[in-house]
Amino acid sequence: MIATLVILRFQLPHAALALFCDVDRSTITRAVHEIRPLLAARGFAVPGQPNLRLRTLADVFAYAAAKGVELRIDGTEVQLRRPRANRPGRRAFVSGKRRQNTKKATVITDGKGRTLWTGAFRPGRMHDQTALKTEGIWDLFEQFPGVRAKVDAGYLGLARDFPNQVEAPPKKPSKDATPEELAVWERVRHQQSSERICVEHGNAEHKQWRALQRWIGAREYYDEIHSAVGGLVSDRAAER
Repeated sequence: MIATLVILRFQLPHAALALFCDVDRSTITRAVHEIRPLLAARGFAVPGQPNLRLRTLADVFAYAAAKGVELRIDGTEVQLRRPRANRPGRRAFVSGKRRQNTKKATVITDGKGRTLWTGAFRPGRMHDQTALKTEGIWDLFEQFPGVRAKVDAGYLGLARDFPNQVEAPPKKPSKDATPEELAVWERVRHQQSSERICVEHGNAEHKQWRALQRWIGAREYYDEIHSAVGGLVSDRAAER
């Protein structure tokens, strides 16, 4: 367990950690591959009730509906190794925003920035809103009409389809807008951003773990690693 936490937190080479622990490198690798899936499968702690876990997006919506929690939704991406040349789907990992090979995830927090769920993992080229649509979030908003959420401009389609539940930043006025209209827009935009910024703080907590600053291992392990880190961060945040 300790070896796995050190690898996730500092992304030390297995050989270096094996030297510190006076064991063979294969022992560290085997331990990490045994413990990491268990951490990823734990789910996310419920604030104030750390013994309860949220494992699916449906769990999060049911919790939010029962407790009256307003959700914050945002996407995050992590740079990773470039797929080998001529491999099918290689371009799918090139992020249109960062112009790098990345993988994205969706993070959901409450109003205090406490992680409730992270998932919807996908290659960097896929849009944040498309990933959530694939996860069935449209259906969940219909099933839980009392659930509210704040999002950024990347989820305007979600806010358009659920105007009474999802709040996105207001659209910028046209070029011929009056100074008064621009001032009102700026004030509303700033207020919405201030109320939504806690999910950015939640993302920042995840990025304190070296493995989520830039993942240098095999891409097939990234989803598992992000889920494991998200669950560990939620354990600490649930106590706040």
